[in-house]
Formats: sequence, structure tokens, C-alpha cells
Amino acid sequence: MKLTKRQIDNAACDENKARCLWDDNLTGFGVKLLPSGAKRYFVKYRSYGGGRRAKQRWFTIGTHGQIPFEQAKEDARQILAAVKRGEDPQGEKLAIRDAPKLVDAWEKFEREELANKKPATIRDYTSCWERHIAPRLGSTKAVDVSRSDVSRLHQSLSNTPYLANRMLALLSSLMNRCEAWEWREQGTNPCRFVKKFEEQPRERYLSSPELERLGKALRDLVDEGAIWPDVANLIKLLLLTGARRNEIATCEWGWIDWERQVIMLPDSKTGAKPLFLGDSAIEVLQRQKVTTRDPASTYVFPGKKQNYPLVNLSKPWKRICEFAELNDVRIHDLRHTAASIAVGKGVALPVIGRLLGHTQTQTTARYAHVDNQPALAAANAIGNGVADCIE
Repeated sequence: MKLTKRQIDNAACDENKARCLWDDNLTGFGVKLLPSGAKRYFVKYRSYGGGRRAKQRWFTIGTHGQIPFEQAKEDARQILAAVKRGEDPQGEKLAIRDAPKLVDAWEKFEREELANKKPATIRDYTSCWERHIAPRLGSTKAVDVSRSDVSRLHQSLSNTPYLANRMLALLSSLMNRCEAWEWREQGTNPCRFVKKFEEQPRERYLSSPELERLGKALRDLVDEGAIWPDVANLIKLLLLTGARRNEIATCEWGWIDWERQVIMLPDSKTGAKPLFLGDSAIEVLQRQKVTTRDPASTYVFPGKKQNYPLVNLSKPWKRICEFAELNDVRIHDLRHTAASIAVGKGVALPVIGRLLGHTQTQTTARYAHVDNQPALAAANAIGNGVADCIE
């Protein structure tokens, strides 16, 4: 029977049971009559042009009355022609509908890879995802994220170039994972040609007068009981070693090799490494043994909570800076100051790199041939430059 528009207009189904009208002139094409009164055009076929063992597919073309009958029939011809070419139009439609979203990529990344990162990295990545990427692109299918989407998001953070570039790096990493998981075509990372913002490196070093004011502030605030001796000793040790804050703040007594004058850090931003201690740094540590708020603690600088290190330095550091009249100085700038003093004392750059544990691969390779003695000499050079000001 040849299916016509008039037939469809006049056709109806039982009250509780749908039925189909078929077009004998175009095998697989028909219209489904629903109890609701709706009439929907469809094509029935075997996927990829296969035989009886191939999966049976029902492809809905549209609703009668919303698209013309002849248009529906022509669409059916195109679909069936695609099936003869070995395609699966309904399968592709379902794949697009069920394609994973970017939030699925994040959950897989979080579950399989992020858990192995360092705590600070986990914190930074999670914050960047939750605050910037998820609200804008989380519900977008991974395959549909475009370069214009990425560019708009990147531009929206133009007032914070560093953050914008870190966000771009994280998103690019997620897109690379999507390619690896075959959620996107290979080589389609939409972050690839989005230009990063220029970042102005922050160069802030404490001058000799500023170091003197810092030393006085540490002494006076301890005498007044405004800060704990632990805080003052921690600040001094950061200056004397050029270490990162957490490398000192989470240090345990068992990591210190007093004879070799090193702290053997089991982990750091760049992995396990020795932290060299000049004579002035050793003196600070010996003083800390006496003044520590918790002599029984395994941590060199114990926090208020038992069995926890000193973690919150923001409030005491703000008080110290106000007392010492230090403007725009971060705790991390103490590390920069240590490096600048070492340079001023004529210490070779590779030795400074070994001392501070820089992250550049090519630089680290050069440090591999520097033995402990020059590094200890560098630690003493920094100590001599700092100690006169802060003691």
C-alpha cells in the first residue's frame, strides 16, 4: 500500500494501543499513530546495512503536521541511502545524545588522576574547576567545546592573567584526556591556539633596611607576646634557607641531619630533596628546640592543634609587616630575598638553583654536578647576609 497524506490525516489508533502505517513503496518508512493523537514519521532499518543479526533501529523523523509528508518521505530516502552506505544514522544520533559532558571528564580526571597529585595541586585544580570552568562549560558535551568557547572564558579572566593562564592549562589538560579517552577526535584540543596572556613576573626583594625592620619586629613582637617564638623562628629560617613556606612549616625533627647540616625533605614541590642549613639556620633550629610551644611534638613548628604543624601564618605575617612597615611583601618574597642575597654574595647560579630546588628541568640537570660543600657555603653566605640584620 502506498502511504499518502490523506490516509494519515484520516487514520487513528485504538484508545490504548499505538499502531503503525507502512509505505510499501519505500521499505522501512512509516508513520506511528499514538493514543495521544500524535502521528510521527519514522524509518526502521538494520544498522550498518546488516542482515537479521544486525541491531534494529527506529529513527524518528518528525511529527505529521509539523513537517510535510513529502519532506518526511524524502528524509526517509536519505536515511535509508546512508544505511546502504554502511552508516548507522540512529546510532550516531544516540551517540551524540549520550556523549559525555565536560563535567564527566572532570569526574573521571578527578577520580583517576587528580588523587595522585600533591595536596596544593589538588586544591588549586579543584578551585579553578569549580569557580571558573564548571559554571561556564561543565554542562557542555566534551566533543562540542570549541575554541571560541575557550577563548571567551579565557578573556573573561583578563583582569587576572596568571589565573586565566592556569585555567587555560587545566582545561587544555582535560581536553587532552578527552582525546586519549576517545571522547574527541585526535588533534582537536580547542585550547591549542588560544594565546596566553602576558604575565609580569613579580620581583620583590627586601632591602637591608627592610630586613633590619623585619628583625626588630620579630624580636619586639615576641617580647610583647604578640606572636609566638615559633612564628619568629619559622620566618627567620625561611630567610636563611630560601625554602618554600610548607617545606619549613611542615618540617619534622626526624628529617634534620645535624651532622651534615641538611633537612632531608621526603617530598616537596620538586620531590624529595635536601634543604641545606647554614650555621645561622642551625642556631635558629637549636633555639627552636628550647622555645617551641610543644616540646613533645614531632614537628619543628607545632600548631595549636596537637600533632599538627603550624599552618596559618597569614594573620601573624600581616601583624609583622604592619609593625615593620613592610608594604606589599608576601611570605614567598623571603625566598626571593634569599636568592638575591646569594647572587649579591657572588654565589654561582647553578649552586643557588641547587640550594633553592628550582623546578626547571634543564636547570636541575646542571645542579646534579654540584656537591654539598658549595651548597652549604651558599647557605652560609645567605645566613651571613641575613643574620646581621635580623638578630
